[in-house]
Amino acid sequence: MDKIFICDLRINPIIGLYPGERIHRQGLLVNVEIGLDLQMASRSDDLSHTVNYAEIEERIVVLADASEFLLIERLAGAIGALVLEYTRVQTVKVRIEKPRAARHARAIAVELNFTR
Repeated sequence: MDKIFICDLRINPIIGLYPGERIHRQGLLVNVEIGLDLQMASRSDDLSHTVNYAEIEERIVVLADASEFLLIERLAGAIGALVLEYTRVQTVKVRIEKPRAARHARAIAVELNFTR
């Protein structure tokens, strides 16, 4: 399967369980791996044979800005569902890192996989 990657997309949602986390937006890093057939696009040079990753990136940012999920798992699920709205997409992997979420680790991360 061919893939498109969105790497280290910085988003700033309201996220977290604790009252202190609900006051200020937190910086998260999102990585999205989109599985689809890119063979026709590789020959045609035509955007209609792929997905518009700039559009997907912008939609993720808008989703994150409007969200107030408690869990990064839920945010990852919403992002996965958003990407699967594109009919050419067969699989999606979403990884979200929450820096400084743990006392001794650089970040806590979740990774969810979605298949059409």
